[in-house]
Amino acid sequence: MDTLHTVVLASLLAWASGIRLYFVVCAVGLLGYYDYIELPPGLKVLEHPWVMGAAGFMLAMEFLVDKVPGLDTLWDAVHTFVRIPAGALLAAGATGDTLTALTVAAGLVGGTITAGTHFAKSGSRAAINTSPEPFSNWGASFTEDVMAAGGIWLALMHPVVFLVALAIFFALAIWLLPKIWRGLRGILRAIQHRPSPEPGT
Repeated sequence: MDTLHTVVLASLLAWASGIRLYFVVCAVGLLGYYDYIELPPGLKVLEHPWVMGAAGFMLAMEFLVDKVPGLDTLWDAVHTFVRIPAGALLAAGATGDTLTALTVAAGLVGGTITAGTHFAKSGSRAAINTSPEPFSNWGASFTEDVMAAGGIWLALMHPVVFLVALAIFFALAIWLLPKIWRGLRGILRAIQHRPSPEPGT
């Protein structure tokens, strides 16, 4: 695997892990298992049926949970401790199966990419969940499903375009994240200072 494809694969795994970790593990494992792509030695474990089966089961769970307002935010909160280290490990695995300076660097950068994607996703979903209707939540969830699948396709078919799109994504995330968190803080302050209902009302 040449340098470009290694960088693209590591970037893809890190980015997609922040949105749909189990989907990317299952999809890349299946692609490797059926010889659509050649996985580097550090990622060959993804082709194991047990790994694909576990990822597939968790993918089904996530698909359902992610469509329920409130429950999706709880899922995201718990997965802060899963997605980021997993993204770092997957990015490191894309560069080799032994610990080298490159794998450590890939893990550090990959973890940062995953964290950025994860917090952009979880912050925007928490903001969306302040709306009482469920349709915006469903729309956001299905959009994330399509983004993850489209990202895998783009990375494999048009790797340079994927890297450009990834750079644009993170530029938008850096611009948008502070606004999302300010909005969420404003909503929390409004809830905290809401007057208590009068007795008997």
